Amino acid sequence: MEYISGIDRNQCWISSLEDAIDENNPIRFIDSYVSRLDIGEMGFEYSDPQDTGRPAYAPRDLLKLYLYGYFNRIRSSRNLEKECYRNIEVIWLLNGLRPDHKTIARFRQNNPKALKNVFRDFVRFCVGLGLYGKELIAIDGSKFKAWNGKDRNYTKGKIQDRIRRAEEKIAAYLEELERTDKETESEDQARTIEAAILALVERRTELEGYLERITCGEETQVSLTDPDSRLMKTKDGMSVCLNVQTAVDGKNKMVVEFAVCNQVQDKNLMSPMAEKASEILEADHMTIVADNGYDSVSDVAQVLAGNNIPVVCGGDYEFWYPTTAEEAEVTTGYDETIARSVYIPSRNIYICPMGKFLYPSCYITKKHIAKYGNPSACSHCPKKCTTMRYFYVERMIKKSEFSKECDMSPVPLKKIRILQNKAISSQRKCIVEHPFGTVKHDMGVRQLLLRGIQKAEGELSLTFLAFNMKRALNIVGIKNLMAALG
Repeated sequence: MEYISGIDRNQCWISSLEDAIDENNPIRFIDSYVSRLDIGEMGFEYSDPQDTGRPAYAPRDLLKLYLYGYFNRIRSSRNLEKECYRNIEVIWLLNGLRPDHKTIARFRQNNPKALKNVFRDFVRFCVGLGLYGKELIAIDGSKFKAWNGKDRNYTKGKIQDRIRRAEEKIAAYLEELERTDKETESEDQARTIEAAILALVERRTELEGYLERITCGEETQVSLTDPDSRLMKTKDGMSVCLNVQTAVDGKNKMVVEFAVCNQVQDKNLMSPMAEKASEILEADHMTIVADNGYDSVSDVAQVLAGNNIPVVCGGDYEFWYPTTAEEAEVTTGYDETIARSVYIPSRNIYICPMGKFLYPSCYITKKHIAKYGNPSACSHCPKKCTTMRYFYVERMIKKSEFSKECDMSPVPLKKIRILQNKAISSQRKCIVEHPFGTVKHDMGVRQLLLRGIQKAEGELSLTFLAFNMKRALNIVGIKNLMAALG
């Protein structure tokens, strides 16, 4: 019996590119969706053809290429260029166009805001299909490795250690140079030592410059390759990363919004994400759940002020918050186990567990913290809540954000109690960890290819757009999605 044989390579075929692509192929949806976009409204460069010069590639075609690449674990511009020559799906998608890798790379670098707008446009499209429940939103962050090695990242302690090492080596070389002069050895060896000393002095001067930037500036680290990246703790140890925050809807585990920052911890990042999610979904009274890394009573209060219900795993809170005269309560005692002082951004004050206003007192530059207190109120307070003479609250901020201006005018207050909800907390992990796991392990996006927060947002816009598209295709099906496009 013979083996299965193929066709004759010399045989002539009469067919079109259209015949090579199955009607249920996802690239048909990519093509249709991008074709309906208003590229100019999204904010892409060269959205209108230029009157002079060589014609440019249409942003629409390059966006299709990148979406196909992120669908299929192809992020490199050089690899995408190769696909334009050999991949029948890409040849169909671009109608045979073959942009070079530099053109492909520049498109992603130069259009981060436009790519974020496309991501949000698709979220709104899916909202219209009912794919977002608008009831439960889970928020979490994950560290993505930045384009910056640990050797080119400096903290204050690391710089001081390197300066100390350089000075020790300089001292050792000077001793050796003195000994060489006494022993009247060759001049070549003396010149070699002098060159080494000169190099060490230059290196020390460079390090002292980094130290001055940290001491006199507002940052605690210096990264040379990607200035926005920071040394962060990950499950694999310390690594130079960017912190990527996501808000994920509980109905279909689809990403509502994401943001990139270089904050090492997740504290105070819950309310900004909740606010953006509410804005995009055009909904409020949603339950916002996050892990105990977001344990900040001031952040929780801001989520509550945005007409959403905050739930922090392992977090119980009691605090006073401004309200209307009808809902005002008399400030008496408090539960010492869960009572907290809460920050009110609109007034630049803290409200202590006894309902007293704490105003900005001073800023400690070395620690990057602002202190809030009210000695007058503390001296007449029936509760002694500290072993110190007066009660102070510390808030970590940049020096440029500190101001002594505040609003201490009286306002009615209401006691707020937020207790743990284990039924909601137990759902958090399976909702918000799902996109990160898929993106990192299935789509291969573990390390960012672009430098800087803004460009990283553009890159991750493509990542989460591809993720949401895959989810929509799996849930709704390509035929229904194509019909929804009209």
